[in-house]
Amino acid sequence: MHRISILCLVILNGWSGISSAQTVAIKAGKLIDPDTGVTLLQQIILVEGNTITGVGPNLSIPAGAKVFDLSSDTVLPGLVDAHTHMCLGFRLYGDIEVGKAPGSYAVATSIVDASRSMLDAVFLATISETNGYRALQGASNARSMLNAGFTSIRDVGNAGNYADTDLRRAIENGLVPGPTMINAGRIIAPFGGQFPELLSPEKPELAHPEYFYADTKDELKKAIRENILYGAKVIKIVVDDQPYIYSVEDIKFVVEEAHAAGRKVAAHCWTDKGAHNAALGGVDSIEHGPFMTNDTLELAKKNNIVLVGTEYTQFVANAMRQPPLHGTYIDRLKRAYKIGMPMAFGSDLDIEIPGHDRGELAVSDVENYIEAGVPAKAAVQIMTLNGVRLLGIEKERGAIKPGLAADIIATSGNPLDDLRSLEHVVFVMKDGKLIKDRQ
Repeated sequence: MHRISILCLVILNGWSGISSAQTVAIKAGKLIDPDTGVTLLQQIILVEGNTITGVGPNLSIPAGAKVFDLSSDTVLPGLVDAHTHMCLGFRLYGDIEVGKAPGSYAVATSIVDASRSMLDAVFLATISETNGYRALQGASNARSMLNAGFTSIRDVGNAGNYADTDLRRAIENGLVPGPTMINAGRIIAPFGGQFPELLSPEKPELAHPEYFYADTKDELKKAIRENILYGAKVIKIVVDDQPYIYSVEDIKFVVEEAHAAGRKVAAHCWTDKGAHNAALGGVDSIEHGPFMTNDTLELAKKNNIVLVGTEYTQFVANAMRQPPLHGTYIDRLKRAYKIGMPMAFGSDLDIEIPGHDRGELAVSDVENYIEAGVPAKAAVQIMTLNGVRLLGIEKERGAIKPGLAADIIATSGNPLDDLRSLEHVVFVMKDGKLIKDRQ
């Protein structure tokens, strides 16, 4: 109890110094509108409380306003990560030698016995840690995401017994700094959950409370309703991590139940068959989908489903000791962009890499868009506008326009000219509160 209290005080003390003036004026040398891809020059942004009240080139700055001079920088709406795991951060056995910064594609070297698998590490993270620790872990990750420029996130589960709901409430109540958060609660999956290799007939409960096992309509309905009761703002299902997968009828049932309660459905899909079922079932987003064929991508596009592709950089994939799938992800990203499937950004980070925080690793995923040849304008839309629309918060935030929340970031370069500029965010404002400033 004493240790948790000390950690909470440290977090709260760090947050208490963040404040905003009643009236704020931002001088933007360049201002990006992700919707049009247009860069406006020499704009003034006025903020009252947490809301943008004016945007234009010749606005008068009220007397006594706090002025932030970003006349040498590029200003744009905050970034959105639509596939995060704030309360999960497993540590692999042994040390990881990475040598270079994220995005450089350095080969990570593991000093461990080869028999120690990623599943072992996931097991340790999800089973051995308390809910209190995971909530504090989430607070640390949320703060680093905010510092990197992510002002909105969607946390898609792996948070123990609703640690993600606790984190969201703490952010909303001003106890800790963090992005606007849409959380999934407990992940719903066929019997065995996402890592059935860890279970045995003697201990089938080991994945509890990480997962709901739900195989019948009654079980699915109960899992959805319990999630919503305990604070889930999106429903996450695992379609296909077992030989038996959710059918189209199963998925349609989940979508109907979730939508009736005002919740969208995110579908973890690893195989093409699983993604195809999800597309036919009408989910709101397909997560991962590395093996989606062009036919499945076309079907998902036709049904207005968003792909959250979670394309790890080679650096992160090496550190996680993943199979060599980076090229598969990049190929699917290229094909999805060419087909015109709607996409939103998702980092899917759930690992602690010494020397690199969660936000830094997440934003380094811009390297994937560059490698896949996705134009910078499209990539900026994927990382901003498309994300707020998927999260369902576009009426409140996600653009620099009067009446919307003041979620504003700035980079020293123009991301439309060099996408890597997003890896160097120099200014962050969240709901009108200053989070980061180079001054």
